[in-house]
Amino acid sequence: MKKKYIVTLTEAERRMLQAMLSRGKAAARKLMHARILLKADASPGGPGWGDGAIAEGLEVGRATVERVRKEFVEEGFEAALERRPSRRQYQQTLDGDAEAHLVALACQKPPEGRSRWTLTLLADRMVELEYVEQVSYQTVRRTLKKTNSSLG
Repeated sequence: MKKKYIVTLTEAERRMLQAMLSRGKAAARKLMHARILLKADASPGGPGWGDGAIAEGLEVGRATVERVRKEFVEEGFEAALERRPSRRQYQQTLDGDAEAHLVALACQKPPEGRSRWTLTLLADRMVELEYVEQVSYQTVRRTLKKTNSSLG
């Protein structure tokens, strides 16, 4: 089967990868990807190994070799070596206004029959007072920790 993603390194890229490997002062993932690119190099003077031979020789999965080839061809030299940043979007449960209400609530006297506020009580009270639709006690803990508040 003919390969879809063929790695052809320039002389400068090849020298850079070899220098990186000889120094050995990079993340293990980056060094492994450099080795894969060097073995997959199909340009004149490159070994041009197949995916199976690279996977077996470097003790990585075949899918890893294929992915590194694809990243190199589609996204470029740096993208094949570096980690891509996370694309995950984190939704913040408590905004500044809700945080202020939480701190104020924590500073108030605890409910009847309690000697102090618990994280679960604070979370339940925030929902009860309709400052938020739902909030976990862990979010309450992180928020109070961030504000350096002392509850006694």
